[in-house]
Amino acid sequence: MPKASPSYSALSARTGSGKVKTRKRIAVSVNAKPAVRALASDADQAARDDIGESAQQAQARLSEFIRQAWPVLEPNTPYVHGWHIDAICAHLEAVTHGQIRNLLINMPPRHAKSLIVSVFWPVWEWITTPERRWLFSAYAQKLSARDSLRCRRLITSAWYQNRYGARYQLTRDQNAKIRFENDKTGYRIATSVGGVVTGEGGDRIVVDDPHNVTEAKSAVVREDTLLWWDEAMSTRVNDPKTSAKVIVMQRLHERDLSAHVLQQKLYEHLCLPAEYEGKKFFTTIGWSDPRAQVGELLWPARFGAREIAEMKLQLRAFGTACQLQQRPAPQAGGLIKLEWWRYYREPPSFARVVQSWDTAFKKNRDNDRSVCTTWGVARDGYYLLDCWAGRVEFPELKRVVVQQAAKWRPQQILIEDKASGQSLTQELQRETCLPIKPVGVDPDKIARVNAVTGLIEAGKVFLPQAADWVADFVDECALFPHGRHDDRVDSMTQALAHLARATTPALQRVQINHMLR
Repeated sequence: MPKASPSYSALSARTGSGKVKTRKRIAVSVNAKPAVRALASDADQAARDDIGESAQQAQARLSEFIRQAWPVLEPNTPYVHGWHIDAICAHLEAVTHGQIRNLLINMPPRHAKSLIVSVFWPVWEWITTPERRWLFSAYAQKLSARDSLRCRRLITSAWYQNRYGARYQLTRDQNAKIRFENDKTGYRIATSVGGVVTGEGGDRIVVDDPHNVTEAKSAVVREDTLLWWDEAMSTRVNDPKTSAKVIVMQRLHERDLSAHVLQQKLYEHLCLPAEYEGKKFFTTIGWSDPRAQVGELLWPARFGAREIAEMKLQLRAFGTACQLQQRPAPQAGGLIKLEWWRYYREPPSFARVVQSWDTAFKKNRDNDRSVCTTWGVARDGYYLLDCWAGRVEFPELKRVVVQQAAKWRPQQILIEDKASGQSLTQELQRETCLPIKPVGVDPDKIARVNAVTGLIEAGKVFLPQAADWVADFVDECALFPHGRHDDRVDSMTQALAHLARATTPALQRVQINHMLR
């Protein structure tokens, strides 16, 4: 009787700890002795038990599923766990179980967000609910198609089929790159921002990176993305009571899609900055950022201090603030640093008071406002006394100019000599005795800011410590030139540029203390 050939194959199963243990499966011939066949049968049964146990663990927890499935999609990249993966998985599980309906995740690039959200999560959820229908999108079709292929590759892998193949199968008649279906009526469709999914709905609407990094600077492109999300994708939910929407992205602008949905106050916000800055983020499922020390990193096993420093060097201040730290402005400010400002409690004696107007005549919510900043000129610098901002039409704007002048009694009222300002200047000069002075300005707003940053950096510009509008003023200056509005900045630069050129007369006491109280 011929001997059985002793060939071996390894069958891997991952334990809950993430370690791989292997059992050798013995291939025997039908003519092998009963003892040999029994040994092989025991080994096969043990291997099946291992698969069953690990499959149940993976089915129960998304983070465990990712641990086990990672080598299937990334065989040359060892899995490196991070607490942020647990945090993301906990919130996605909350979506799966109906605890969260709308989820926004902000996190740095290269921290596995697409694999977790756009690949592992839908494949994991199909284990128990293969009838689920998914719509995925990204700023480019090739990105959403890439993740669609990853999903399909994972589903058709021997690893997945051995564990969950009995739950469902992909259909042959609809199994394309950007759309595939299963025999339980579930499907996954991949599209792009601006793309149309005519007639299709989803139980899960997911957008992964809605903005291109370079195009996010364009107001037109950004607004098109917001409109697409509001009018095209958000309306595609199958059941308004149970369907869910998930946005995962890095912050790129003060008016990006994250800002848009946060303003609506309908989204759970999971914010994961690359470096801890002392601000704790919390969510309604009981999660909070576990870091305690300023400077602690999000995924130090993959992105340590050296790697983050290199990324900062490449991204520079604004890119670091947005893409790494998930706040669309450098912590110290952009062109105008936060530490440059000086503050005062009581105003000194002023040589004169000057008002600076940046005008707009439209009342629409998204239009810039008309702004008046009032400045006192002292020996040690320039003191911002007041900042009025509002959206008013032309007749009301004239009345406000007169009211502000009566309140502060300025020696000069500067109005930008442009289309809207010219009309205001002409009528005020004709109808009042106010000291109106039309001012020509450089059309390059960044150049205008650069022209006065020396004064601010030198500590020559003072803000009132107790005024309730100061925080908004400082924020707008810090966000420039990437902020939603820049009208306060325009009024300030117009005033400081003019005052820096002017000759300061002898000091006269201007009684303004009562106005600041």
